[in-house]
This record gives sequence, structure tokens and C-alpha cells, in this order.
Amino acid sequence: MSKVFTNADMQNLCSELRDHSRIDPELYRKYHVKRGLRRSDGTGVLAGITNICNVHGYVVNEGEVEPIPGELIYRGYNIYDLVANVTKEKRFGFEETAYLLMMGKLPNVSELEAFDHYLSMERELPSGFVVDMMMKAPSRNIMNKLARSILSLYSYYDDDCEDTSLEAEMRTAIRLLAKLPIIMVNAYQVKRKHFDNQTLFMHPLRPGEKTAETILSMLRPDRQYTAEEAQLLDCLLMLHAEHGGGNNSTFTCRVLTSSGTDAYSAYSGAVCSLKGPKHGGANIKVASMLEDFKTHVKHWDNEGEVADHIRRVLRKEAGDGSGLIYGMGHAVYTLSDPRAVILKKKAFRLAKGKDIEAEFHLLDTIERLTPGLMRAERGIEKTVCANVDMYSGLVYRMLGIPEDLYTPLFAVSRMAGWAAHRMEELTTGGRIIRPAYKALPKKMSYVPLHER
Repeated sequence: MSKVFTNADMQNLCSELRDHSRIDPELYRKYHVKRGLRRSDGTGVLAGITNICNVHGYVVNEGEVEPIPGELIYRGYNIYDLVANVTKEKRFGFEETAYLLMMGKLPNVSELEAFDHYLSMERELPSGFVVDMMMKAPSRNIMNKLARSILSLYSYYDDDCEDTSLEAEMRTAIRLLAKLPIIMVNAYQVKRKHFDNQTLFMHPLRPGEKTAETILSMLRPDRQYTAEEAQLLDCLLMLHAEHGGGNNSTFTCRVLTSSGTDAYSAYSGAVCSLKGPKHGGANIKVASMLEDFKTHVKHWDNEGEVADHIRRVLRKEAGDGSGLIYGMGHAVYTLSDPRAVILKKKAFRLAKGKDIEAEFHLLDTIERLTPGLMRAERGIEKTVCANVDMYSGLVYRMLGIPEDLYTPLFAVSRMAGWAAHRMEELTTGGRIIRPAYKALPKKMSYVPLHER
């Protein structure tokens, strides 16, 4: 069967579209359009109010943005304090963090035990789900499969899927928080078998395991992991659980929620947003960039050689040609990203004495040299710091987690934040989110088909 459109046909159609889609960049200034919902000084346009999270990276003093050390606050609690106390007590913190975000307060012992029990009871996937939704329609991209699986779960729980009462919403949120790690690992195992011709491992669930333990246990063929490994992954889940209402995927969830759609549609949309390389997929870009530096810098401990390659990347003479040093810079953080600070410290400790330690030091050198080289090469005075993606990918690799799961793990943890924001939007929003766009076309008279 011949194709309806040839490549040449499609190129002609797209050429027409390009001609009619051009917008003069000057018009954004003329009409005071805040592209990306951000002002010219980089600060965000205020679009809502939230009790859930504060991402703080600068102060505005008499109209000027002043850099400050970054802060990440969950329901009033500093992420440094949350991680430090969990670490001190040598326990897991993601479930406690999810409870804090979703319920609005830190749980006591009995409340946390009950929440852990709910999650453990909800981890099991519906009968036939793996075969019907994964094995019969495998995907090379696990984020795609996560989004589709969330939508598919609607069919298995359609008795309350359109119920937007807080009780029904909480039930759905806990259900998805519990099931997403299982869906993620199973989708990856099916992908390995179908596309990579690898052995399929489908382990039974172990009741009582925390989320981080469950992921490592289900992922590894021998199911073995150390407490230190599980607690490092747990820390990553805590750091990724929430990042304010303005990040792209959370805002997507709130926009969809404001339309009145069901929870499964809103959460699936958030996953689709996170899939983008400008959002959740950035850690994969860092991993690719690191491989480029390892290949083209002969002596990793020579700062002059590393600096030379950074310059080549910034000049678009090396790397992927984008001119970007991935993992550097953030829309809000200036002097530091607290997530990167915490993760870097923990990762260096676990990597010490291992082969991968040299790669961490190479990333550290890139982090230290890039801000000065950006100022020298481009005259950029904006304060630039490493973001969490600078180190998260390498930490995942150190834990034996494949690159296919870097972004899906982000989604698994961010489910807690999405749920908190969806429920807040339902209870406090009240209006559909609908920003305005300036329309440019002038009125035109219709021309009959035979006269065109």
C-alpha cells in the first residue's frame, strides 16, 4: 500500500505552515508578553497561591534580583532538615515526605505506620494488567508507558474515577503512589525482553519493603541491595518529590485539574510533561555530556584541559552543538540548588574508593569552572549554579539503575507533589486556568475555492 503523503508532500505542507507561523520576536516586547510565563529579569509570573512548597533562590531588592543560597521548603520544613533527621536516624524518609506533602503535616509513628501499610496493600497491580497493558503493547520509552498505564488504570477503578471528593482523590493518589514504582520496573523489564532480547525478570512483591527498597528489589535479578544503596535512592526520591506549583509538570497537573477532568487524566498529563528533555529528561542530557567529556578530555584531573573542552562546548564546537553545559543553571536557584548540594555530598561519600569516584570529580570540576567560563565567553553576569540533574544521573548509574529509568524515577517520586497540588487546586482553585494570547491576524475576506 502506497503512503498517502510522500516526504516531499509533507515538506511542502510544513513549508506552508512555517510561512504562516512566523512571529517577529520584537512583538513579544511590544505587547509585553511574558514568554514562558517569566519576566525579562527571569522571575516568574505569579499565577497562584500554595501552601505546599516554596522554591526560593533570590530576593528582589529595589527592582534588582539578588542571588541567595537556594532553599526548598516542603509545607514549612526545610529539605535540609528533613533529609538530615532521616539520615541521623538511619531510616527511610520518602513515605514520610509524601505524607507531609499530601496530608499537610508530618505524621506521628502510628500515622506513618498506617500510611506505609496502605502503600504496601496498594502495590499489587490489577489481575491481567501486566499482560494486557505492557506485554501486548511494549514501549521503548518507559515514560510513555507510565502515562498510558495511568490512563489504563481508570478502566480498572471506574467506580470512583469521576468522583472528585477529597476522600476519593486521596484514595486514587495513594493507589498511584504505590503502583507507579511497580509499573515502572515491569515496563522496563518488558522493554528489555521485547526490544533488547534480554532475560525477563518479574519478581513477586515483598510486603513491608519501603518504596526505595521495592524498586531495587524488583529491578535487580538477585534482589540484593545494601542499606546504604536503598537509603541513597530514598534520599533521591525525597529530593524529587516536590518543587513548587510553577514547575512545568505540576503546573500541567493544576491546569488539567482546573478543567474538571479526572485524576488519572491529570496525572498522566503531568507524566507527559515531565518526559520532555527541558524538564525531567535533563539528567539524561548530563549523562550524555559526561560521556563526551570523558572521551575528549585526556586527563580528567587537569583543570586546564577540562576548561578547554567547556569552552568548545560553549562555542558549539563540541558536545551536541547546543552550546549548553547540561546540569548548570536553574530558573529559580542562583547561588545553589539545595537538592544538588545534598545529593553531591551523599554521592561522593558512597563513591569514595570506587572507580566511579573519578567521574564525580570530573563533574565537580565542570561545575566549578563553568560559571566563570560562561561569563568570559558570553559576557553573562547571571549567577549560575549546578542543579540536581548534574549529579542525579551518575548516582543512578552508581546504584545500577539503567538510563531508561532516570526520568521515570523522577515521576515516581514527583507523584507525591502532583497529588498535593491537584487536591489543593480542587479545594482552593475554583476557576479554569486560562491565560491570554495576543492574536495577530487581521480580518480577511473569504475567497471562493475556484478563485484562489
